[in-house]
Amino acid sequence: MSDKTVASSAESFEIGDLRITLSGVIALLKMNRPEKLNAMGSRFWGDMREALARLENDGRTRVLVITGSGDKAFSAGGDIASFGEMKTMTQRREYQANVMDTFIALENSRLPVIAAVNGYALGGGCELTLACDVVIASDRAVFGMPESALGLVPGFGVLRAPSVIGRQMTKMMVMAGERLDAHQALQCGLVQRVVVHEQLMSEARNMATKIAENSPLAHAVGKKLINRGIDRAEFDYSVEALTVLQSSEDAAEGVRAFLEKRKPQFPDPGAAS
Repeated sequence: MSDKTVASSAESFEIGDLRITLSGVIALLKMNRPEKLNAMGSRFWGDMREALARLENDGRTRVLVITGSGDKAFSAGGDIASFGEMKTMTQRREYQANVMDTFIALENSRLPVIAAVNGYALGGGCELTLACDVVIASDRAVFGMPESALGLVPGFGVLRAPSVIGRQMTKMMVMAGERLDAHQALQCGLVQRVVVHEQLMSEARNMATKIAENSPLAHAVGKKLINRGIDRAEFDYSVEALTVLQSSEDAAEGVRAFLEKRKPQFPDPGAAS
């Protein structure tokens, strides 16, 4: 158990910046850093896997709903300020593997997972929705994968998004950093339902209740069959590619520019080194 795990009651617990509330057979997990737009720090990834494993093994939970705290963001993605803490290729590779393992754990979980997107879902936040089984969005939700502005690509997103929203839409989101509002995301298949903001959580609970009434075994088998198609070698390649990118001068300039609140100045790829 994480040293940041705190039992607050029989019906809820916290692991790091995650707050989990149990209501019957439904678990609600909130990413709880509203002041940082629920950005994912370096501990987020292991904490998410720990929370998921605990829910999978509690003998009770049948459906997991994930959302963000506050009214602005589901999650604005990785905490970019923490990227500078990684100094070596080994540290960067371990980080990328940690991130990928978390997305894979969510995608492969026997529990049906619903994303209730209450605002910005950017970078890792958008990728998190791709790892979930059903996405319900507030009409205020915005989706984007802007990593190229940091000299990076969304490692899980580039593998999963093409099968969800198509190759060309994925390229537009990855290359141009194009953002989709909730209705555009619904149109291209990233979202399955859009509701007015105030009804988001009630709609997510209704969907969770409907799912929980059906066979957990059928859900587990069905997910395995539906999610087949990408083998581990592709995930491993993505980890290695992101490790190299994160070690590049483009990534260093992208992070500097983000922290300095300016546009990055990336070198011409044809320029002599």
